Amino acid sequence: MKDLKKFAREVIRHEAEAVAALADRLDERFEQAVEAILKCQGRVIVTGMGKSGLIGRKIVATFNSTGISSFYLHPAEALHGDLGLVRSEDIMMVVSKSGQLYEMEELIVAAKRLSVQIIALSGTMDSPLVQKADIALDCSVASEACPNNLVPTSSSTAALVMGDALAIALLQARDFSTSDFAVLHPGGFLGRRLLKHVSELHHTGDEVPLVTADATVSQMMVEMSAKRLGCVLMKDDKGGLGGIFTDGDLRRLWEIERDQDMIKMKAADVMIRTTKFVRADAILDAALALMEKHAITQLPTLDVDGRLVGIIHLHDILKSKLV
Repeated sequence: MKDLKKFAREVIRHEAEAVAALADRLDERFEQAVEAILKCQGRVIVTGMGKSGLIGRKIVATFNSTGISSFYLHPAEALHGDLGLVRSEDIMMVVSKSGQLYEMEELIVAAKRLSVQIIALSGTMDSPLVQKADIALDCSVASEACPNNLVPTSSSTAALVMGDALAIALLQARDFSTSDFAVLHPGGFLGRRLLKHVSELHHTGDEVPLVTADATVSQMMVEMSAKRLGCVLMKDDKGGLGGIFTDGDLRRLWEIERDQDMIKMKAADVMIRTTKFVRADAILDAALALMEKHAITQLPTLDVDGRLVGIIHLHDILKSKLV
């Protein structure tokens, strides 16, 4: 029996090399395409036949998910009435491996008649499509991953990646944030996670393990056990965060002191002053990222004026089932 895993690895490497080669061929035309879409007052209309059409649909989905208004227009359907969707303020992006026009020729003529700018994602740079396009991006590949060099594989992957490159470049150019992404994905898991704020999950009021500066370590231990959040907090003179003392800090203190006088020490003497915190109005993802970065499980929460208002624990985030 043939070694199918070996063959599959060759396909993957072949396509990876084809994609990597795209990076070296990017030139000022890519920047021109990004600039044209940024200035577009209408929609980005993506079109293509066969496998190119399927790639076009994915590009549309990516554009829409990142705030670039876009839709897919089938070339044949366009010639039977759907041309009415095209407006002069739109941009048309044509995806094609061969760059031959066939069914798309009349569509491009109609788009030109409306002064619609044409961006081509072409696998053949000396083609009729490239000649008619205002901006042409080189998506050519040396060969397909198919052993007969026939089935669109590397070429369709290359066009897909070029579409992704455009989408992410546009995202960067527009300073598209995680909050912007969440607004466009309110019904999905990621959107719910990005729209959730710390203030919806943190502990406030009597749930906050709080001690005064003159509290003893013994009293701190009682408060820590009662509130079950693995730490105690202390406010400063202005109501801000004065410090934090965790169960880990308690173990480390015991390793150093190892005597009965330790429990008589004051909070002001053992509190960790330089501590991490998160704003209560921050998105939940920001709190989680901070916890992961510093390998901690609790974060004091502050309001817009810097006052201590609560605390959020990693368990609160896990219980929300948003991670």
